[in-house]
Amino acid sequence: MSGPDTASASPARDDRSGLRRIVTASMAGTVVEWYEFFLYGTAATLVFSKVFFPDGGNELDAIIAAFVTYAVGFVARPLGGIVFGHFGDKYGRKKLLQFSLILVGAATFLMGCLPTFGQVGYWAPALLVALRFIQGFAVGGEWGGAVLLVAEHSPNRSRAFWASWPQAGVPVGNLVATIVLLVLTTSLPDSAFLSWGWRIAFWLSAVIVLVGYYVRTKVTDAPIFVAAQREAEEVKTSSFSAIEVLKLYPRGVFTAMGLRFAENIMYYLVVTFSITYLKVVVEADTADILWWMLAAHAVHFVAIPLVGRLADRVGRRPVYLVGAVTTATWGFFAFPLMGSGHYGLIMLAIILGLIFHAFMYAPQPAMMAEMFPTRMRYSGVSLGYQVTSIVAGSLAPIIAASLLSRFDSSLPIAFYLAAACVITIIAVIVARETKGISLESIDAADAAAHLDVAPQREGVSA
Repeated sequence: MSGPDTASASPARDDRSGLRRIVTASMAGTVVEWYEFFLYGTAATLVFSKVFFPDGGNELDAIIAAFVTYAVGFVARPLGGIVFGHFGDKYGRKKLLQFSLILVGAATFLMGCLPTFGQVGYWAPALLVALRFIQGFAVGGEWGGAVLLVAEHSPNRSRAFWASWPQAGVPVGNLVATIVLLVLTTSLPDSAFLSWGWRIAFWLSAVIVLVGYYVRTKVTDAPIFVAAQREAEEVKTSSFSAIEVLKLYPRGVFTAMGLRFAENIMYYLVVTFSITYLKVVVEADTADILWWMLAAHAVHFVAIPLVGRLADRVGRRPVYLVGAVTTATWGFFAFPLMGSGHYGLIMLAIILGLIFHAFMYAPQPAMMAEMFPTRMRYSGVSLGYQVTSIVAGSLAPIIAASLLSRFDSSLPIAFYLAAACVITIIAVIVARETKGISLESIDAADAAAHLDVAPQREGVSA
C-alpha cells in the first residue's frame, strides 16, 4: 500500500522548522483546550460534588452526580466533531481550530463565575451543564483539526511520530491543570479553596487561550488539503461530509470507533476515577494525589512521541495491540497497588496505566488519518474519535464509581476494562496496516472510485 514518499514534493514538508512550527501551533491549542477539559474532570471530584450539588450524606453519590455533568461534555463532543468536521473539510483546519479555542476558553472562564448550589439552588448545576455542553462541543471539533494539521504536513515515513505530538499536548494540558490545582490546594486552606480558590484555575484559561490563539495564527493549511479543496470545487461535491463518510467509508469509521473504545475508557479510569478511588477508598490527601498525577502526566508526555516513533518503524497495528493487551491487565493489579497505601506503589500503578495508554494513543492520529481521503478526513476521524466517547470515556468514571459503590470492590472495574479491551483488540485485528502510506495515493483512489476523476498527480498511484 505504500507509495513513494511524496512528501518531498512539498517544500513545507521538507522544511523541518516549518513542521515544528505547525506542531507547536497544534499543541498550543491542544494544551489549552485539554487544560480546561481536564480541569473540570479533576474539579468534579475535588470541588463540584461539594459546591454545585446538595449534600445527600453519601460522598460517592455526590461524586457520581458531578460525573454525570462531566459526561455531558462527552455527549456534546460528537456533535462538535460533526459540525467542525463538515466545515473543516470545506473551509480548512486552521479557521475552525481558532474558533474552537475561543469557544472552549469562554465556557471555562464562565464556569469560574458560576454561583454555588447554596446561592441559587438547582440553577447552579443547570448552568454548569450548559457550559459543560459548550465546552464539550468545542473540544469535539478540536482534536480532528489539530492532529490533521500535523498529519497532512508530515512525511509519510514519520507521520506517526509527528502526529503524536498533538496527543502529547493532552498530558501537558493535564499537567498544567494539575500544577495550578496543586499550588492552590497547598497554599490555601480547604475552606478558602472550596469557597473561591478553585475559581482562579478556571479564570486563568483566558490568558492561556490568548497565547494559543496567537500561535495558531502563524500556520497555514497543508498543500494536500488546498489541492483537495480545489478538486472538490471542480467536481462540485456537495454531500454533507458526516453522511458521506459513513456511506463511503463505514469500515474506517467503525474501525476507528473500536480502536478508540478501550483507549478512551482506560484514560478516564486512570486520570479521573483514580482520583476518586484514592480520595474515597484509600483516603489519600488531595495534595499527595495531585503530586502522583503530576508525575504520571510528565511520564505520559515523554512516552507518547517515543511510541509514535516506534509505530513508524514497526507499524501501527503491533504497537496498538501491545497497548490493548497490557491495558486489559491494568485493573487487576493497579487497584490493589493503590489500596496498599504505599506512595511508590500508587505512583507505579498510575504511571504504568498511562504508559499502556500511550501505546494506543500515540499511533491513533496517523492510523485514523490514513483511513480516509483528504476531502472527508476531518469528518471521518472526528466521527470515529468523538462518537465513541459517549459510551466510553463519558461513562467510565460513572460506571466505575457505581460498581465500587455496589460491590465495594475494584474487581468488577477490572473486568469492565478488560471487556472493553476485547473490543479494541478485535478492531486492531480488522484494521489495515498503513505504515508509510502516501495520503495522495488515498486521495487518488478515492477520486477514481467515488468522484469519477482519474488520478492526475504525478507519482501517485491508486
